Amino acid sequence: MVYIKTALFALLVPGTVAGLIPYWIASSFARKVPAWYVPWSSVGWIPILLGLIVLTWCAMDFARKGQGTPAPIDPPKYLVVRGLYHYVRNPMYVGVLSILLGEWLVAPSIPLLLYAIVVGSMFHEFVVLYEEPALRKKFGTAYEDYCRQVNRWLPRLRHLRKSM
Repeated sequence: MVYIKTALFALLVPGTVAGLIPYWIASSFARKVPAWYVPWSSVGWIPILLGLIVLTWCAMDFARKGQGTPAPIDPPKYLVVRGLYHYVRNPMYVGVLSILLGEWLVAPSIPLLLYAIVVGSMFHEFVVLYEEPALRKKFGTAYEDYCRQVNRWLPRLRHLRKSM
């Protein structure tokens, strides 16, 4: 059941934030891109694909290892610190932002770029003001230790070197 709830959440929330809304923005503010840019726009599919992989991987880790979903109303029962969570504390948000960056590269527009910036700012505020205090309260010192070892948004180089 947890896999079904996780899939539904992933389709509804990240699907809306990184799919439906950017599609609406891109189609509402579409403009013809110069011919020289067309090959560059295909580069945008790389961060989109990477973001989708990150979201799927993290959602599976939440269900499998955390025994919960990414939804705040049905959070994991166990602190997930493995997989991509070993490198950054918020890989799902990073995945969504990767998708938004890719979409902006595919269909460049100022409104789409502004949307990505606003979403990133909202993610940061939500994490700092709600998620982190809630996780500190729920998981205590285990979460504090995790925060000391793993950065919020960008991986530490020592983590990357150890895994190579």
